Amino acid sequence: MKRIIQILLILLLALPKVKAGNIDFYQQQDPALNDTTTEDKKKEDELIDEVIKTKAAPTKEKVEYFSQVTKYGFKNLFSKYSYNPTLSYSSQVNPSANLFIQDYMKAHGTYLTKMKGWGQPYFNLIENILVQYGLPRELKYIAVIESNLSTGATSYKGAGGPWQFMPYTARDYGLVVNGYYDERRDYFKSTHAASRYLLTLYRQLHDWLLVMAAYNGGPGRVYSAIKKSGSRNFWELQYYLPEESRTYVKRFIATHFIMEGGGGVTTSVNPNSGNGLVDINGGANPFDNKPQLTAEELETTSTQTISGKYNSLIIAKNLAMDIIQFNRFNPEFDNMMVNNGNYDLRLPQDKMQLFLTNKYSILNECVQVLLGDADIQNNQTFYPEVKKEKAPAPKKKKG
Repeated sequence: MKRIIQILLILLLALPKVKAGNIDFYQQQDPALNDTTTEDKKKEDELIDEVIKTKAAPTKEKVEYFSQVTKYGFKNLFSKYSYNPTLSYSSQVNPSANLFIQDYMKAHGTYLTKMKGWGQPYFNLIENILVQYGLPRELKYIAVIESNLSTGATSYKGAGGPWQFMPYTARDYGLVVNGYYDERRDYFKSTHAASRYLLTLYRQLHDWLLVMAAYNGGPGRVYSAIKKSGSRNFWELQYYLPEESRTYVKRFIATHFIMEGGGGVTTSVNPNSGNGLVDINGGANPFDNKPQLTAEELETTSTQTISGKYNSLIIAKNLAMDIIQFNRFNPEFDNMMVNNGNYDLRLPQDKMQLFLTNKYSILNECVQVLLGDADIQNNQTFYPEVKKEKAPAPKKKKG
């Protein structure tokens, strides 16, 4: 009998342990992922802490490391950890997402399909920043769910900007938010802050679907769902999350499908083009696109062939033009610059004159944003405090 008890004790001691508080389910769930997700966890945590502390994008070597680590965060969504645009979407995505995707397409497909066109400059800018932190490009769709890419978006709780930061969170990640300035509305600075925040959440959860649930409802609710369900798989713990948070995750999946898997910019090919070009407008060759302008507009515009790493958002900002107006004069500008290297820029004559006067400084700013110049990232803007003048003391009435 004593021998049997000894054997049972040995077997119990040999079972994998579950850590209290920070529950570690990696060994129980997927032994095949042990080497890739937990081997360098300490190193990963230290590097992420460094990024958060310095409030700057990591060096090239660290970016490459993050890129390898964070791709496994989609292990519960895509069968090969990341989306492959050359394969059918349904063969890669978790089957649990299919029904929700179809319903979401019926309700929001038309609007999101239009956003593929006018939102491309924003997506390009966000992607350029995400890759500087070694983050998956798919995360750009969080800004779609949060704000429809609007810098002016404000929630009833006080969250603001394209990434919908609360003021205290924004300040924690290096943004200035006070009565005079609100950098949550700055696309460039807020996306850098969002990248650092997403890395922080990934350090805690190591799964992008759980990170999105935490982005919506806070990490505490996600940890509670993990504890109650005994799993770190979103599809197994989703009903232990608040309904808003689990729906938020599914909205991300459906948005990604509509943008990329349902005839989006990375998957559709125009069979009539004869050159295998990626179809950016759901069937039209982008090199054939011409601006739809009135005769009066055509008479008052100027055209100039340009080449270089220009970005439409930066040009529009420097010319004080609305990005929608710029895109109407210059359809598919960003895609043409990437694929062809040059573009026949068309602008109203006064805007063209302004562009030609400042073209080199504009190009320099575009290149810095594209490359994530260290000076730009490290130079946090400090604004002087505005001292309020004291109101003059009321004059005493004479006797």
